[in-house]
Amino acid sequence: MAALRVPNFVRRRSASAYVMDDWESHVRSELALELPDEDIGEDLDDCLDFYRFGSKPRCEEIEYLELVRDARDRIARGRTA
Repeated sequence: MAALRVPNFVRRRSASAYVMDDWESHVRSELALELPDEDIGEDLDDCLDFYRFGSKPRCEEIEYLELVRDARDRIARGRTA
C-alpha cells in the first residue's frame, strides 16, 4: 500500500495562519474564563444560533450573549487585520 503524498504547497502554513490560530485560541480562552460554567463550542455563531432564549435568568442571558458576540466580533476583526 502506497503512502499518500501531499505536495509541500498544501502542507505549508503561512506565519499569519499561525498568528490567527493563536488569536482565536486567545479569545476563546478569555471567553472560557469569563463563562466557566458554559460549554462553548468551536463555532461561536453556532452558540448564538442554537441558544434557547429563556434558558437562563434574564441578566445572565444578556451577559452571556454579549460576551459571545463580543468574542465572535474580536475574532472576525483579527482575521481582517
